[in-house]
Amino acid sequence: MAQFKTKVDLYLKANSKTWNNTKVELTDLSDGNGVFISSWSYDGLAEPTAEQIASYESAGNTAETLAGVLDKRQTEYLSWQKQMEMIYKDQKNGTTTFKDHCDKVRSDNPKE
Repeated sequence: MAQFKTKVDLYLKANSKTWNNTKVELTDLSDGNGVFISSWSYDGLAEPTAEQIASYESAGNTAETLAGVLDKRQTEYLSWQKQMEMIYKDQKNGTTTFKDHCDKVRSDNPKE
């Protein structure tokens, strides 16, 4: 199940707005009712209804899955220093270590 914040963010993006902590505030009272919008002040955009938020469930799941894949890829690509070392050695030795490394990271972590 997609997080409430993700679905609100997708609603904003679909309406050409970006997340701004001074214009939207989410609250969870820990009463079992979940997260809700406690403050909304976007000019020209009405606060989304529960139905509108729910309509972003599938897109939210996709966005969160993709974010997880990209985070894992970023870790596995290694530091920029190690990447530069691979590139330098490839140029010096005529090898494809860097390309092979990047291909493996992408194949191990597909976007789907």
